[in-house]
Amino acid sequence: MEDRYIATVDLGTAKLALSVARITGDNAEIIYYKERPSDGVRYGCIFNPTKASVPLKEAIKEAEDELGIKVTQVVIGVPRYGVSQEIASANLDRSDAEACITQEEIDCIKDMALDSYPLADAEKQEIYGASAQSFSTDDSINCTEEDVVGMPSAVLQGNFKIFIGVKKASRNIDIMLNKADVALARKYFLPPLTAEAVLSSEEKENGIALIEMGAGVTSITIYQGSILRYYHAIPFGGRSITNDIKLECGFTEKLAENIKLGFGACMPDKLQNMSDKILQIVDEENGTDQQLPVKYLSEIITARVREIVDAVLYLIQESGYADRLRNGVVLTGGCANLAGCANLIKEMSGYNVRIGFPRAKKFSFSGCAGIGETDAASTIGMLLYAREDTHLNCIEEVVKKADIKPAPTPAPESTEGSVFDQAEWEVKQEKKQKPQKTERKDNFLVRWTKKSLKAGEDFVGGLYDKMEEN
Repeated sequence: MEDRYIATVDLGTAKLALSVARITGDNAEIIYYKERPSDGVRYGCIFNPTKASVPLKEAIKEAEDELGIKVTQVVIGVPRYGVSQEIASANLDRSDAEACITQEEIDCIKDMALDSYPLADAEKQEIYGASAQSFSTDDSINCTEEDVVGMPSAVLQGNFKIFIGVKKASRNIDIMLNKADVALARKYFLPPLTAEAVLSSEEKENGIALIEMGAGVTSITIYQGSILRYYHAIPFGGRSITNDIKLECGFTEKLAENIKLGFGACMPDKLQNMSDKILQIVDEENGTDQQLPVKYLSEIITARVREIVDAVLYLIQESGYADRLRNGVVLTGGCANLAGCANLIKEMSGYNVRIGFPRAKKFSFSGCAGIGETDAASTIGMLLYAREDTHLNCIEEVVKKADIKPAPTPAPESTEGSVFDQAEWEVKQEKKQKPQKTERKDNFLVRWTKKSLKAGEDFVGGLYDKMEEN
């Protein structure tokens, strides 16, 4: 069986992720995955296609050089923000009432519903995607798609939830790809694909709310009875948290982002022994320094996260499914690993909350750092969905097909002598002095130089080990 290759681009407000997967039959093996900062993107929508094309072109060139391939087209998602949901219906009079309904007829009635839906402004709007809600026949009503296939009937009626987005946002994707010298393979509406990557069938059946917190957008997707029932997005995410730290403390955006990643946590009352620590920020260029208590940093972060969670809980209530989420909430996206975030959602909502990582049993990978993290969920969803299209092949020319190997996992950098070795900012634990009544022990020094910044997740991860237990 001849191999196919799928290349996907997950373009977000803060990062761009390019992946390549080898498809052999039903098996999807991810052979390449790398992230880099994005540009020209705001709230998940491209506002400057020229700027957005630069990191994409660099990412494709790097993948081609490393794998020895030629990427000719890519799969990409449409924006999650600015999407409205409506109901569309269609009827199909069948010529043979004794014949059983087929999947082809289901697809046909879905196309009829989408084609016949009257957009309020066809010049500015387009349909991003659709989800089947219910079907009716001569003898049955409110049937699922799975149940209606195989039933005989003279009439078939279908109801669909359609998702309408901004046409310009979709066109900007085309412009960006043209400037990056790569063709468009498919565009997908990502929320149901992300759900496929992180949710189980039991969760979808019993009722679940999937919260995806990205840098610029937080979205809520609700499943009940294995059907996508509700979707909405708000323009707040991890970048809003970074901006709060930046404005409150007077830092640069890069420094604020790395302090958030390195020391940020929600729920300051549960920081335990970290609550009395102080970060001393030293600007060696200007010869100034500033102190930032870790507890105060957590208070800044918690205030914004509470605002986001309040908005999400309001949307859940508005959906009408707040009392039917038997499996609670799944939190995914780039902000899902913020320490204490899941516990804060649980405290505010009363739902059971778990972190949504891509389910590894649906794909295979080796040596692709980051592919199993929460911010790769959309990438995995696109790969799994595109795999079903047997005619899709994003790589026409394989230079050295036999030599294609998974990208090597970078060796961990040594942190001996400093917490952030060879980084723009370094964290050093001050030596313990003789105890005095007014002395603060074990404070941290953050030294900010002109070198490139690097987050300290590995170091700080252990500092909050006990917080989740409380």
